[in-house]
Amino acid sequence: MAAEQTPYRELVREDEEDAPDAPAVEELDAQTRARRDAALARVRKLGDPVLRASAVEVDRFDGELREEIERMGALMSDALGVGLAATQVGILHRVLVYRAYAEDPIAALVNPVIEWRSDELESAEEGCLSIPGVHVQVERPVRIRVRARDAFGEEVRVEAEGLQARVIQHEVDHLDGILILDRISREARREAMRSLREAHEGGAMSAPAPERERAAVVSETSPA
Repeated sequence: MAAEQTPYRELVREDEEDAPDAPAVEELDAQTRARRDAALARVRKLGDPVLRASAVEVDRFDGELREEIERMGALMSDALGVGLAATQVGILHRVLVYRAYAEDPIAALVNPVIEWRSDELESAEEGCLSIPGVHVQVERPVRIRVRARDAFGEEVRVEAEGLQARVIQHEVDHLDGILILDRISREARREAMRSLREAHEGGAMSAPAPERERAAVVSETSPA
């Protein structure tokens, strides 16, 4: 199952070999690529203290929240991602959006709580919009059950498995200030940071600010 599962890469739907309808970055038309680059520029990157903050529960289900969710969904779609947490755009709300497969509608979970995780674990490659250029093997439960609210405050329950379960767990981690680098061994983390430095030195992306571990953000910020 692990060998057959499509890799989870938040930002690179475009280079998954198992997804024939997903073109490589260099094959994207100019407009799509420009839209993707603009979207990625709005995502908070490794070193931003908001990524180490714990998001707070939402208690107002109003038009402003629904607009926030709509903006997050559009940003995720433009970035060619499969998931996005509110903290990744600088908002300390327990809100995430995801779409594990291209044919699925964008879904939103507000105040998600993972109630149950399977004992069966699986390791698969993950990437992150907030750590561009880094892909690491992360072990997670294969199946989960989630309790949350929708954009209108109605309770929803999601039973997910495979890629969908992995995406949701990745985004819930973001809401708790946890990154994929925290889910791997020290040796793998060193290798990932080496890859990130090499990408920076090659001019592929701007370097992140020095990371302030678990730094607290005391005021809610707006998307960059």
